[in-house]
Amino acid sequence: MSTTYLPTLKQLQYLVALKDHGHFGRAAEACFVTQSTLSAGIRELETLIGVTLVERTRRVVRFTPLGDQIADKARRVLREAEELGDLARAAGRPLSGEMRMSVIPTIAPFMLPRVLPLLRRDYPDLRLFLREEPSGPACEGLHSGRTDCVLLALPYACGEVAAQPLFEDRLFVAAPEDEADAAAASVRPSEIDEHRLLLLEDGHCLKDHALAACNRPELRAEAAMMGTSLHTIVQMVDNGLGVTMLPEMALKAGILDHTAIVASPLEAEHPSRTIALVWRRASPREKDFRLLADVLSAAQ
Repeated sequence: MSTTYLPTLKQLQYLVALKDHGHFGRAAEACFVTQSTLSAGIRELETLIGVTLVERTRRVVRFTPLGDQIADKARRVLREAEELGDLARAAGRPLSGEMRMSVIPTIAPFMLPRVLPLLRRDYPDLRLFLREEPSGPACEGLHSGRTDCVLLALPYACGEVAAQPLFEDRLFVAAPEDEADAAAASVRPSEIDEHRLLLLEDGHCLKDHALAACNRPELRAEAAMMGTSLHTIVQMVDNGLGVTMLPEMALKAGILDHTAIVASPLEAEHPSRTIALVWRRASPREKDFRLLADVLSAAQ
């Protein structure tokens, strides 16, 4: 009977790290090994399967077409291998072991400071590794196996995922005191000056949620997409540069403290975004994710 030599998970991990970082030194740091160890591991993999995966030059690391395909396959194999450990953890204590969660920037600074102490208190065996990134990269990381779950705002096309909604996050119109109508209990979309509206840059789903809630095409055409964060936009509004829309969770977290800004609820057909936890369908840790979602929801 012939013996088949298979790639090791360590070799596949080195290959995926090099694909992600495009640099031997940075890939080695990510794997906590020396550059020579990582390089040798990839050469062993190439020798084992009999093909060149990476073209090495002084300045550039370039994957061959077959190398790209094998790196993508290696990523899926590593994810499946990780799920073996997930199966064992799922059978043990709830919310224990390592978990990697991506959180979008319009949620992370407002929600995490409130919920993380609760998780540390009630689930001390959970090692939660957090990554703040926009919805697009977060969903890509979920499907590639880099992330286990994502805390984001719906609606958003995140692919084939399971989701548990947590709560509705109402949108508010924020304006300088001298522009706001103090007597108004709410603001209708028709009352927003499209030439004064400041929104987050492309890539932030809050911008799309705000525009969809207003249902005014001219807002998308005229609004200034220039803010890199909600805190930056608040500073611009406080300096009289325009008005914006903010989620209720940001207001509750005190984003308008020490400003001269008035926030009024948006009066629209769909005036809120849905905060949800999503994960890969058929994940063996579904019970953990649903428990985490319950904890996050109860903390509001």
